[in-house]
Amino acid sequence: MKSTRHQMICEIASSKALSEPRKSGGYDIEANFGANTFSENEMRKRLPKNVHKAVLKTIRNGERLDSGIADVVAQAIKNWALEKGATHYAHVFYPLTGLTAEKHDSFLMPDGHGGAVAEFSGKQLIQGEPDASSFPSGGLRATFEARGYTAWDVTSPAYILENPNGNTLCIPTAFCSWTGDALDKKTPLLRSMQALNKQAQRVLKLFGHRNPEYVFATAGAEQEYFLIDRRLFCLRPDLLIAGRTLFGAKSAKGQEFEDQYFGAIHERVLAFMFDVEEQLYKLGVPVKTRHNEVAPSQYELAPVYETANVAADHQHLVMLTLKNTAQRYGLSCLLHEKPFAGINGSGKHLNWSLASGSMNLLEPGDNPHDNAQFLVFCGAVIRAVHKFAPLLRSTVAHAGNDHRLGANEAPPAIISIYLGEMLSEVFSQVEKGAAKGSRQAGTLEVGVDTLPPLPKDAGDRNRTSPFAFTGNKFEFRAVGSNQSIAGPLVVLNTIMAESLDYITTKIEAKTGGNSAKLNEAVQSVLQEIMKEHKTIIFNGDNYSPEWHAEARKRGLPNFSNSVDIFRHVTGNEEYAALFEKYRVLTAREFHSRNEIYIERYCKEINTEAHLAHQIALGMLLPAAHRRQGELARTAQSLKAVGIKNPDVSFLKSLTGDVSKLEKAIRDLDKAMSHQGKGGPLDHAKHYRDEVVPAMLELRKIADQIERSVPDDLWPLPSYLEMLFIR
Repeated sequence: MKSTRHQMICEIASSKALSEPRKSGGYDIEANFGANTFSENEMRKRLPKNVHKAVLKTIRNGERLDSGIADVVAQAIKNWALEKGATHYAHVFYPLTGLTAEKHDSFLMPDGHGGAVAEFSGKQLIQGEPDASSFPSGGLRATFEARGYTAWDVTSPAYILENPNGNTLCIPTAFCSWTGDALDKKTPLLRSMQALNKQAQRVLKLFGHRNPEYVFATAGAEQEYFLIDRRLFCLRPDLLIAGRTLFGAKSAKGQEFEDQYFGAIHERVLAFMFDVEEQLYKLGVPVKTRHNEVAPSQYELAPVYETANVAADHQHLVMLTLKNTAQRYGLSCLLHEKPFAGINGSGKHLNWSLASGSMNLLEPGDNPHDNAQFLVFCGAVIRAVHKFAPLLRSTVAHAGNDHRLGANEAPPAIISIYLGEMLSEVFSQVEKGAAKGSRQAGTLEVGVDTLPPLPKDAGDRNRTSPFAFTGNKFEFRAVGSNQSIAGPLVVLNTIMAESLDYITTKIEAKTGGNSAKLNEAVQSVLQEIMKEHKTIIFNGDNYSPEWHAEARKRGLPNFSNSVDIFRHVTGNEEYAALFEKYRVLTAREFHSRNEIYIERYCKEINTEAHLAHQIALGMLLPAAHRRQGELARTAQSLKAVGIKNPDVSFLKSLTGDVSKLEKAIRDLDKAMSHQGKGGPLDHAKHYRDEVVPAMLELRKIADQIERSVPDDLWPLPSYLEMLFIR
């Protein structure tokens, strides 16, 4: 009799393609890009000129929207949505769960004569009122205080979310309480972009830009993920609930052959990728790259950078589209940072830069040593990251990322900056006096006559750095694959605003309004910055033990787990004052968020621990007992046919492991039953120091037993099956 696992494997092996082949003629990317968004082009066609102009001022220049034009915009959006087949509209927001939330309302309104009409007013566009009582608030309000508001974010385009049974108009919104406290990821992100623009404008005016265009952060987040067959996924309670495997013996083959990275994409997976991309193109998400990642069954999708606020919204759409589309292909998309032990985990590299109009403010140009404006903005980044490294580290702190940071797949928890040889040399010259030259790009001769000379960058890349300069942007590589990028963006924008404020104020004081003294003042301030903050720059191997020792000498902090960084940040009034000064978060909002993140850490580990206990007790231990029974019966049968001393070494070994498993189950139960006193940090520390080690010990023994139990008895799909059967 075949086990459920074997039945699933046979079904997978014999299954046919789950999608119709693409029709001849291909897919018109240009015609379909943004087809389901109320884009600027759509506005231009549907709005009166004065209304269109007013909306664009808000989108491009950050100006306050005139609420008087809301009815006109709402009517245009409604007509467009109805033409697209929408029957409902939804205010989409991003609460502190880290997930997407939405409340759907129908366009339908009774006309009083037994019929109905489709209505959508400016008031309905601008403001919604979902119940806020069940979302995390970190003590900002009591549970019975339910009123919350969603507010239309004009800067992020409305879009149509297609479904086989009907379409929905989705309106990106901010989410706040009745008292005005931010309860979401978007509100502080929009505030941080305002703060950044204000301080960056001051710098640009120093350099002769009389009326500089709005300065905004840009972002593009690379998304790593795993795909496994859904039939195997549904046989794994740990993947269903926790998003990662709590048990699983290592496969005989993993990623050691280095044959998955950038390998040929499997046909079923490629069909899924085409589908995902077509949906995202329609939603205006500029996805650019797809490829196999390092681990088996691991992949990556990467967009072109765009305005940071829109990029954050699009990242939620990317994750939602990946997960929903996977099911249509009989697959499950895993976004956890470490779904499988012993192989590469998944991150979300956040590419971040600054722009004003078409000008990239972190573009060094051909001669960065002569580009004083670039040096000021880059120097501000160096100062900001060094001064607020723990705060930046805290944005990627959660239980899932603790499995990944510091392993040979992700940067260490030590925050440092990679500048590359060219910029390092330029800033070294700045520190010593004045920058007089910079390394130039060249050409690379490959040594094959039929290949043309290739342009060669002035410096190499560093994949081990947590914060690396990559030509005209910085890449923050520590973000977890399941995280919203809004949190890291809020901190990056805010600390950059503070650093630009500091530099501009210093330069203004040194010039006294005399523009002739500008170069001298810039040189002086940059010298000070390099002398004080150059310890954050490291161009070497961030994985090496030598770097960890060197980082300690430099005084760079190493918060190796979430609890340590939570303890450092929580109650830190310097950080609270930073956010208050630039009107990004009030002290109440800052402290409440820290409490929410600590509570989430505890809840995640508590859920995993109970799940591990249930699986071990209800599935793995019975399988081990059955194997014991088989071996014992075999020994008895051998004795019955005259073999006096049958070899029972396997039985003895398994019996010893089963005893260890039973003890590990009891130990985990004891750790979970602990009624600790103290605040949220004390509980988090207990989970880290007691519950997590108990889970790891339980897993270690269970994985050992898995190797001793036949496939037809072991209830969980193996690593080999999940990672290599497609």
